[in-house]
Amino acid sequence: MPTYNRNFQLTLNDIDLIEESLRARGRELCKLRRTLSDENPANLQAISVIEQDQRDGEELLGRLHDQKVFYRPNSTVYVSG
Repeated sequence: MPTYNRNFQLTLNDIDLIEESLRARGRELCKLRRTLSDENPANLQAISVIEQDQRDGEELLGRLHDQKVFYRPNSTVYVSG
C-alpha cells in the first residue's frame, strides 16, 4: 500500500505563492457567497459548501502561519516596531 510523502522541499517563494493563492481563492469565494441570496432555498446547499471551503482555506493559512519562525536577533536586545 502506498504511503504519504512526509518530506517536502518548498522554498519561501513557494510558500508565498501558496498563501497568495489561498487568499485570492478566499476573495473569489466571498464574492460568490455575496451573490447568492439566503432567502432562496435552492442556494442553501451551495452556500454551505462555499462557507466550508472558506473555513478550510482559512484554517490552512493559519497552520502555515503557525509553522513560520520569525526573525529575532540573538546578539542584541529586540525592540519591536
